[in-house]
Amino acid sequence: MAVEIDIASEVTLAELIAQIDAGEEVTLTRDGEMIAIVRPEPAVKRGDRIPGLWAHLGPMDDPDIFSRPDPEFTELAESRDEDDFYRPLTSEK
Repeated sequence: MAVEIDIASEVTLAELIAQIDAGEEVTLTRDGEMIAIVRPEPAVKRGDRIPGLWAHLGPMDDPDIFSRPDPEFTELAESRDEDDFYRPLTSEK
């Protein structure tokens, strides 16, 4: 059921939210002209979790793979190549 409310009326925000929570569509108007329609968000059903979905990939060879530092990031953090990166290009003649 749709409810039409003039924004100049003394309806509180809590009352509007209560109507939306009840599943009603609220149309906000100003001097009889529609400004906005507020609809309740439809419930999103999340998919069921399926135990063993990734079992076909086999066991993890290295259980610490996600807790060990990445060597590429470590090298970048130590900035070994920074001097070469900022060195101006020179033309060889």
